[in-house]
Amino acid sequence: MNAQQLKNAILQEAIEGRLVPQDPNDEPASVLLARIRKEKERLVKEGKLKKKDLKVKPISEDEIPFEIPESWGWVRLKSLVSVLGDGIHGTPEYDITGGYYFINGNNLSNNKIVIKADTKKVNEKEYQTYKKELNDNTILVSINGTIGNVGHYNGEPIILGKSACYYNLLDISLKAYITMLMYTDYFLKYAVENATGSTIKNVSLAVMNDFLVPFPPVAEQHRIVAKIEELLPKVEEYGKAQDELNKLNAELPERLKKSILQEAIEGRLVPQNPNDEPASVLLDKIRQEKAQLVKAGKLKKKDLIETPIADDEIPFEIPASWEWVRFGEISTYAHTKKKINAAKADSNLWGLDLEDIEKGGRLLCIKTVGERKAIGDKTCFAEGDILYSKLRPYLLKILIAPKNGICTPEIIPFTCYKDINKNYIVSLLKSVYVDDYINSATFGVKMPRVATETMTSLVIPLPPLAEQHRIVEKLEQLLGKIDNLKR
Repeated sequence: MNAQQLKNAILQEAIEGRLVPQDPNDEPASVLLARIRKEKERLVKEGKLKKKDLKVKPISEDEIPFEIPESWGWVRLKSLVSVLGDGIHGTPEYDITGGYYFINGNNLSNNKIVIKADTKKVNEKEYQTYKKELNDNTILVSINGTIGNVGHYNGEPIILGKSACYYNLLDISLKAYITMLMYTDYFLKYAVENATGSTIKNVSLAVMNDFLVPFPPVAEQHRIVAKIEELLPKVEEYGKAQDELNKLNAELPERLKKSILQEAIEGRLVPQNPNDEPASVLLDKIRQEKAQLVKAGKLKKKDLIETPIADDEIPFEIPASWEWVRFGEISTYAHTKKKINAAKADSNLWGLDLEDIEKGGRLLCIKTVGERKAIGDKTCFAEGDILYSKLRPYLLKILIAPKNGICTPEIIPFTCYKDINKNYIVSLLKSVYVDDYINSATFGVKMPRVATETMTSLVIPLPPLAEQHRIVEKLEQLLGKIDNLKR
């Protein structure tokens, strides 16, 4: 049960007479109702009300929605009020210099009339033309559009629109209990079920007049209200605690993923094996591979230059068998990519756009160049390339291409040297360490991007190749279980 459901249940207990005990010494509700009836008759005699205001629709047995204690009574709202009406059904003449406000049901909230920044103003003439007899006994309820907003009148300089229903209680001692009644599911359900209109609901004044009030003795009304005032702050606290718990539960899978990825790149996810060929040997093999590519004219000599890593660049400790290396020295991220104009590309070729990749890197769909009606220059990529979005890198749109294709220039395709595990690199790029580093160095406010130099100079932890495979296997196992938590 959430906080709103608990609040609804408490209010329903209250109006069914089960929230506080009955006191046999209480003056029964019938006595107070008789006094209210006499007061209304007096007002008719004095000409302040009309005889028709005494006419109330009889209550039939099949209208009674639930049982109430013997000391209570059922009464229509009309019997408890001197007047029940709404505001003007037209539009007043606005005056930005006027001293009065034109309010509607959306200006009612938490028993108050809320004057908003965009609330229209009217002048003295409009006020005198359309003002209603509002007083300390007035309760206002929204009856058009949003139904059930409640406000009290406290002398505000206002005129009412049609969506603000007002009624003046004949006895101010009823105000707290009747106000509470307006917040119950019982009233809201009654109002909505008897409203007209399909898109915009409207509750007529006749429906409001006919509303059946479960009416306790006035002493019990006060006890009920006091109990509600005691309980609802606790319900609100419960709601806040529940919201915080729900938030934590919603965030837990992603937090777990981030934590596990960080453990992985710090060498704490799987045990080290002393028989593994250390990462230093892997780096030597990469250097040899790059030297051969230089000889073959596929790389330039400058690509062999390595920038030393200073001690203050090392963000955390890694196992002795691992190595720190710059990302650009073990990948082709900065290499020139083949371009093609989409109009000249095979229409059946995969045409990848950023919108096809979900936050976190899940591929949502594969559309061909023809289906996408792609235009402009695109970047070519091959099956097995790592695809990295340099635009809004915090979205972590990173994946391994399942087939050949072309993509927006905002996506950078690259590979790694010497059989480095691509899935390890993808996981590394999604880690908190890399994510924080890159996003602290992006440029552009509305469309932040990461520069190539930022990526190539990135210092990354490189495990032995065998451990890379063990890390990837473990990640697939753990992250799969976390994904199941979301379902």
